[in-house]
Amino acid sequence: MTAGEVGNGGRIPLAGSRKLVILQSLDFVADLYWESAIMARSCEVCGKGPEMGNSVETRGKAKYLGGVGTKITGITRRKFKPNLQKVRVTLSNGTNKSMQVCTRCLRSGAVTKRVRVAPFRLPSGESKATSK
Repeated sequence: MTAGEVGNGGRIPLAGSRKLVILQSLDFVADLYWESAIMARSCEVCGKGPEMGNSVETRGKAKYLGGVGTKITGITRRKFKPNLQKVRVTLSNGTNKSMQVCTRCLRSGAVTKRVRVAPFRLPSGESKATSK
C-alpha cells in the first residue's frame, strides 16, 4: 500500500493510535524554504533584493599620479546585498507591524515609523506649577 492509494490524505494507519505521515513530494518543502529565504533578504516595500556582480582587484599606481597605470589582477563574482533594517511600521489601518525595509524606503518616507506614546501624562485638569 502506497501513499497514492490511500484516500485519507497520504496517511497510512499503523498499529495502535499512531499514524505515519508520508510526504508525497519534497518539492513543496524545498519551495517553502527558498521562498522564505528570498523573502528574508528583500525589502517588503519596494522588493529590492540581492544582486550579483563582480569584485575587481587592481594593483599599480594610476597614470595621473605618475605611475604606469593600474592593472586588473582578478575578477570574482560577489553578491551585493541591500541595506535592510528591521523597523516597526504603522500600516494604513492603524496597526503596527515589524518589517524589513531598505534604507532608501526609510529615507524617502515610503513607510511611516511607529509613534510611541508618552509613558506618563499629567491629567488635563491640573496645572504644571502651583504657586505658594
